[in-house]
Amino acid sequence: MQFWLMKSEPDDVSIDDLAARPGQTVPWYGVRNYQARNFMRDAMQIGDRVLFYHSGCEVPGIAGLAEVASGPYPDASQFDPASPYFDAKARQEEPRWLLVDVKLVKKTRFMPLTEMRGYAGLEEMRVLQRGNRLSITPVTPFEWQFITEHL
Repeated sequence: MQFWLMKSEPDDVSIDDLAARPGQTVPWYGVRNYQARNFMRDAMQIGDRVLFYHSGCEVPGIAGLAEVASGPYPDASQFDPASPYFDAKARQEEPRWLLVDVKLVKKTRFMPLTEMRGYAGLEEMRVLQRGNRLSITPVTPFEWQFITEHL
C-alpha cells in the first residue's frame, strides 16, 4: 500500500461534498500536470490511502482521509470545450489526461498547513517544500502514520 496527498479546492470539491456524493466517491478530474498524472497512471493502486487536502483557500490543510477506489481512466473533462479543463490537443483515441476515483474513508479534524509546518519530522514532506505546486504527491509511511495519529 502506498500513501498520497491529493489537493482539491473546496469550492470545487470539498471533503463535505465528497461525503454527500453517491457512494462517497468522486472522480479526481482536472489534473493537468504530467507528474501528477503519471502518479495516477503508473503508481497508484486501488486501496492506496489518501490525505484529502483543501488547497486554494484561505486556510489550506488536511480535511480527511480517503482511498484510491479505481484504476486510472480518461478524464472526460479534457474533451469538453465548456470545461475549464478542456485540452484542445487531447483526442478520444489518445487521451492525454487520466483520473482515478477517490472514496471517503472519514472526515477528520482539520489540520492546517501551518500546524503541519510546526511538527518536527515532517520537514521533508513534499507539500511543505517551497515551490511545490503538485496536486498529488507521495507521502511516506512515517508521514502517514504521524499525521493520522494527530488527526
